[in-house]
Amino acid sequence: MFYFTKYAENKFDILNKHKVFFRREQVEDAVACPDKQGRKAGLLTAEKDGVKVIYKKEEGVIKIITFYPVKNV
Repeated sequence: MFYFTKYAENKFDILNKHKVFFRREQVEDAVACPDKQGRKAGLLTAEKDGVKVIYKKEEGVIKIITFYPVKNV
């Protein structure tokens, strides 16, 4: 199960103002089937299709902290 923090929910609007558009499904897919995985400041990271997601797992729930666009190399 995925849970988006209030900040992560607001991030959609923040990015839309800068003409960067992601769907909730894209963010969830990046975590479920990432091209790259890692750690950052004790949190987990996942990257896929130009979106990087910072998240943590708590009691079977994947908590999305934030996400942002990245360039595909």
